[in-house]
Amino acid sequence: MPEFEISSHAKDMLTERKIFEEWLWRAIDAPDRTETGADNNMHYIKAIAERDNRFLRVVVNSHVEPYRIVTVFFDRRLRRKK
Repeated sequence: MPEFEISSHAKDMLTERKIFEEWLWRAIDAPDRTETGADNNMHYIKAIAERDNRFLRVVVNSHVEPYRIVTVFFDRRLRRKK
């Protein structure tokens, strides 16, 4: 498993959006699915049971070492598709 660092922006988003860091690691360690975004970053997506199974999206720049967690958010677009 590669090493990851959390960007200052992602840390701010965890606090602002009331997302536990443990959920971020859960999404990276065992994603429900992954996508390569238009930005060429890897997107890890995981339903979080503690938040009504909303989908957490963790955006990671995998082109740097260590991998950089760019941002994290609950993806409302995926929620609507359920």
